Amino acid sequence: MSDPGIIALVKWVANPLRGDRFEELWLPAAEAVLDYGATGWAFLRAKDGLLDFTQLAFVPSPAEWDSYWYSAEIAAARASVSGLHQVPLLPTFHQIAGIGSLIPVPDAAG
Repeated sequence: MSDPGIIALVKWVANPLRGDRFEELWLPAAEAVLDYGATGWAFLRAKDGLLDFTQLAFVPSPAEWDSYWYSAEIAAARASVSGLHQVPLLPTFHQIAGIGSLIPVPDAAG
């Protein structure tokens, strides 16, 4: 089996009454990780409270994450959501011990 890489995880907490706007602005930035070497991504929003978000990126190594996170594009995206979320934001990296799916992942509308 080939090395599946790692998952970079960022936990975001939107400020009250700012969750919808944060989601709208950050969703394209979360997806942009694919342009920096990621093989997959997810941007999750908690159903309870609607203020907790989790961003996941499947990357070969932390270097691909760094090229994404510190790029001019994502620095500008972070500036655009300033004031919509609490700080600090520090990614954590997780080894993939196992992963799989029995059903297709639903689209955002589903």
